Amino acid sequence: MNQAEDLLLEHQLCFALSVASRSVVGAYRPVLEELGITHPQYLVLLALWEGSPRTVRNLGDTLLMDPATLSPMLKRLESAGLVSRNRAPGNDRALAVDLTDAGRALRDKAVDVPGAMMERLQLTRDQVLELNATMRRLIQATQEPQQG
Repeated sequence: MNQAEDLLLEHQLCFALSVASRSVVGAYRPVLEELGITHPQYLVLLALWEGSPRTVRNLGDTLLMDPATLSPMLKRLESAGLVSRNRAPGNDRALAVDLTDAGRALRDKAVDVPGAMMERLQLTRDQVLELNATMRRLIQATQEPQQG
């Protein structure tokens, strides 16, 4: 690729990532609909299945989401009976999010999601791990202060 081709749409990393992101999230939609959750809710539940209770701040940091985005989603998950929100023990200013029994039980149904997605996207486990590592490097590069 030469400098004259740098501005071709097909060579833009931002374009490929944007389309890939929308496409992959769209592929998750029918799989997650069977569980009664959306993709962003799935991400929250994944974090809580790894460890709960968690403060809203901890969830936001883990998911790289701001509280304004996270709070309405947590309200919907609470309304669905999957999580509870209460004041964190020892810190009245922090809100702790915990799984309900229904939220914990949903994990048993969700264990099939990664395999279903690998099949849907025609990827092996190794390919998923490789793609994930590449995406994490990109995310980290965008989080680091830019030299200039």
